[in-house]
Amino acid sequence: MSNIDNLSIQLYTLRSLGELDYILDVVKEAGYGHVETVSSHLDDAENVRAKLDARGLKVSSSHVSLAALRERPDAVLQACRILGFDQLFMPAVPPGQRQSEAPFWRALGHELGEIAQRTRYQGITLGYHNHHWELAPKDGAKTALELIFEGAEGSPLAWQVDIAWLVRGGVDPKQWMERYRDRVVSAHVKDIAPAGQNKDQDGWADVGSGVLDWRDLWQAARAAGARWMVVEHDKPADPAETARASYAFISRMGV
Repeated sequence: MSNIDNLSIQLYTLRSLGELDYILDVVKEAGYGHVETVSSHLDDAENVRAKLDARGLKVSSSHVSLAALRERPDAVLQACRILGFDQLFMPAVPPGQRQSEAPFWRALGHELGEIAQRTRYQGITLGYHNHHWELAPKDGAKTALELIFEGAEGSPLAWQVDIAWLVRGGVDPKQWMERYRDRVVSAHVKDIAPAGQNKDQDGWADVGSGVLDWRDLWQAARAAGARWMVVEHDKPADPAETARASYAFISRMGV
């Protein structure tokens, strides 16, 4: 399998470019065949699908807000069907809740696990997407991420591993992917700039231009069960160049 066969790009990376038509033109020009949408795209699924079809693009997966999962689950599942994908990820809790104590995270895992059970009956895998704040200890040595999965025990809740955020959280991503390999279905692919560089980009870098060994991490993520590898940059200085450069590196990266 070629690296690009299971490659996608998170459209959040390109949000500063403006209109979706232009964003999708940039994606297509860079070489991608798949995109990962965000929650707002699910609210306009038929229009988004038309724009994707016009460019020969498909959806690998999507992020979705917890509010949408709670308040309009049927509409979310219908959007998944319209856009033609089967992986859905809740990407973050609101900023004010990110320092919450252990009971919050256990309860969140339990709730997401129950939702994941319901979405599975509709052919949709629901997962959680991590950042670094879930690596903070909340119950002795247990981190928030561990508590989420503990709360979801026995459920089909999946995991979209954001590898660079794990590194920023101070853990070994390969160890964590191996530990939770029964939950890993997708991975976010982004890079960390050398110390002191790219401060205007919050220290992130285009894939292949940072400090992470993506050849090794790519293999580890695929071995753990990641079906989709999704390029992302949280704050690119030049989103179109980030898309192009990351695709070019991955397409020629030997693994």
